[in-house]
Amino acid sequence: MNANHYVNAAARKIKCGRAKKKEIKKQLLAEIGARLEQGETIEEIIEKMGNIQEIASEFNENISLEEQRKFKRNKALKIVLPILAAVVLFGMLIYWMLPKSRDVSQSAYFSEAQMEAAMKETVKLIDEEAYESLQGSAIPQMQAFLDKGEMEKLKAQMSADWGERQKFGTVYMSEVIQGNMHFVVGEITVIYENITVTYRLTYDKEMRLAGLYVR
Repeated sequence: MNANHYVNAAARKIKCGRAKKKEIKKQLLAEIGARLEQGETIEEIIEKMGNIQEIASEFNENISLEEQRKFKRNKALKIVLPILAAVVLFGMLIYWMLPKSRDVSQSAYFSEAQMEAAMKETVKLIDEEAYESLQGSAIPQMQAFLDKGEMEKLKAQMSADWGERQKFGTVYMSEVIQGNMHFVVGEITVIYENITVTYRLTYDKEMRLAGLYVR
């Protein structure tokens, strides 16, 4: 064991503030250095001064109440600060993961014209029952829900006979950001002969259909 290891190990067990601990370490190193110059070995010095616990106990017996309070405060901070940092980081992670929306005009990935064209094309594919093309324009997770059987069930929940499409209504859209993922979500009302349907359509950054809801 060398002098620095011995002094640092003892200092860790002394119950005082940082400044006082620094002063004690300086004092101990100076004393050990003087003895080494006189020809004593580090082993002889440690034997005479006492082991780590003994020398720390000797100092602790003479530590003032103020220094003891500083030690307790520093010890508490060592526990509280990492917990606080973890809480802050967790809060930042939750905020980062929560979906946030903004106007498409502020988006670096989507444009209003691009989104409106994609929505109208999706509606046309549904109306034409072009399900293979619809599946081809969607993300893999959506494709199983875009076959003839599933789409007919979806339509039947609204009405048995929609009739021919008459016209498109106003389009509303916004960009949704969740973590590092960006989507664009839009609503468009479509008037048919026998029913008016509102489509809510979601697309990813590649403008692949990622969500479909009708009401």
